[in-house]
Amino acid sequence: MSAFVYYLVYFSVGYTALTIALYMLSLVVPKAAFGARLLASYVSLIVVALYGVLASIVLRLAGNGQIAQWATGRGFKYVMLATTGVTFNIKDPKGHLDTVRPAVFIGNHQTELDVLMLGCMFPKYCSVTAKSSLKKIPFLGWFMTLSGSIFIDRKNTKDARDAMKGAADEMRARQQSVYMFPEGTRSYAKEPMMLPFKKGAFHLAVQAQVPIVPCVVANYSHVLWIRGMDFKSGSIPIKGTQRISQRPLGVFSWK
Repeated sequence: MSAFVYYLVYFSVGYTALTIALYMLSLVVPKAAFGARLLASYVSLIVVALYGVLASIVLRLAGNGQIAQWATGRGFKYVMLATTGVTFNIKDPKGHLDTVRPAVFIGNHQTELDVLMLGCMFPKYCSVTAKSSLKKIPFLGWFMTLSGSIFIDRKNTKDARDAMKGAADEMRARQQSVYMFPEGTRSYAKEPMMLPFKKGAFHLAVQAQVPIVPCVVANYSHVLWIRGMDFKSGSIPIKGTQRISQRPLGVFSWK
């Protein structure tokens, strides 16, 4: 055990020293900032993941486990701001993020930095969706279960609506919102664009009979452009747009 602690401390000190060295080098070689912020992001994610496990356990014991992902996300927001100088600025003048519940929140998916975006904008009583098989994975599955994730049965490939049925029932029973990326994958776009939408988020909203709240994230290739190895500090705007509510037959209308 003592040997493990020794190597862990040794690795942590070396990792931190390398990150600081790259930040200092970036004053002369700007591209070094990409490596510095990348390393800082990874360690921030690990630290906050450990915090998230503890927060989920404590909040579940206190009877408020549904806000665990919100609490973990906010922790990631402040840690990333301190270590990378990157954050997302929420613009939601009508308060849709805080007042519409339950709902399916959807947004464009650009890069891995969208994990930070979720940490900044996640409302309380909201969670990500995940395939049911993840429940069985140690630590990750425990955290996702404790923190109120909505699980989708993807084994049922016959009909997307059937796959979403259990998730829809869970949303209604727990009054739990979810956030989904309808593009299904990251676009890594240099210029503003969106990939074709998949149907899952819309099937889920129809079956759960809950509104959809679109969240528009500005293109942030000026902050993170992976192909160009650019990673700068900055604030990226997110706008919570008008919600889409449902009429009885599942036809969406703007409000």
